[in-house]
Amino acid sequence: MTPAEPPPATAPPAPKAPSTTATTSRGPDTRPAAARPRPRRAVTTLLALVLTGLLALGVLVSASNGAFAIPPGDIIDSIAHRLGLGGAPVEGTGESVLWNIRFPRVVLGLLVGACLACAGTLMQGTFGNPLAEPGIIGVSSGAAVGAVAAIAFGLTFAGNWTIALCAFIAGLATVSVVYLLSRSGGKTEVVTLVLTGVAVNGLAGALIGLFIFYADNAEITTITFWQLGSLSQATWPKIFAVAPLAALGLLAAPRYARRLDLLALGERPARHLGVDVERLRLHLIVIVALLTGAAVAVSGVIGFIGLVVPHLLRMAAGPGHRALLPLSTMGGAAVIVWADLAARTAAAPAEIPLGILTALVGSPFFFWLLRRTRRRQGGWA
Repeated sequence: MTPAEPPPATAPPAPKAPSTTATTSRGPDTRPAAARPRPRRAVTTLLALVLTGLLALGVLVSASNGAFAIPPGDIIDSIAHRLGLGGAPVEGTGESVLWNIRFPRVVLGLLVGACLACAGTLMQGTFGNPLAEPGIIGVSSGAAVGAVAAIAFGLTFAGNWTIALCAFIAGLATVSVVYLLSRSGGKTEVVTLVLTGVAVNGLAGALIGLFIFYADNAEITTITFWQLGSLSQATWPKIFAVAPLAALGLLAAPRYARRLDLLALGERPARHLGVDVERLRLHLIVIVALLTGAAVAVSGVIGFIGLVVPHLLRMAAGPGHRALLPLSTMGGAAVIVWADLAARTAAAPAEIPLGILTALVGSPFFFWLLRRTRRRQGGWA
């Protein structure tokens, strides 16, 4: 009898074919829209081009308009003539008006706007709070007190640098006090930050009022200029006096972009990633005081630029400081140039103080931002 044949061996299961629905590195991205990386680089490039165009157009339009109108073509020819590239100077008194009145004002507006917007961006990153801004938390007012004190007491110990230096020292002291008082439990409280700003602004107003009480008529006129904010007293010597301070702060700020991004993760994660948080904040506070002092020393108190510009650009380009800092610098310069043009032409021949105009536009934005922040944090009660 033939023995039964053993049953055939069971064939190993065939390997499963890869699912056609799985997402591969070359296949279509099936993640939800919220999880996909946004094209930040394209948005940043577009914003940079738009801001550059607005800035260039603002400079040309601002230099062209005024009591003495100068055609834009003549302005370009005059610039080319000064650079030795051909062209011709503006006929008659136009050349003097352009280079001794219009261009100093435009250049000063560029410096002031860039300093205030960059300082606002640094403060928001340092405090981790979208409400932080040199004007709102009293840093601009504190710097103005230093400048006004130099005017009232006739201080000249540093020559043309005296007012800027006094504004820087007062601004540094103010931002240090605000930082120390707004800290609680290792974090910055929104309510304490805003209330500290209210207290500092009130104290600064009282000190400026005291200086006005003891000042003569000429000093009262100058001090009033600091309170309202304006570019009407722009001259090349003032620009040359504060330009080194502004350039130092603006060039130093981008070096801290990466550490600011790490600080946005929280203090503890930033420390684990190698960031010396306290040293970083100390450096940023000095830079903010430098930028704010340089701006206030030549323009007085101009508020809300450091709040509105960085916040709007952050909403458009994202929170990365490597792009946000240069964009805010360009955006602040463009906003001040256009705002100053509106301030001196909207009610011509009179001139609206620039600080009043920015406050009229910035205050509603601050109210909206305050309510938005409160709603996101679930209330402050």
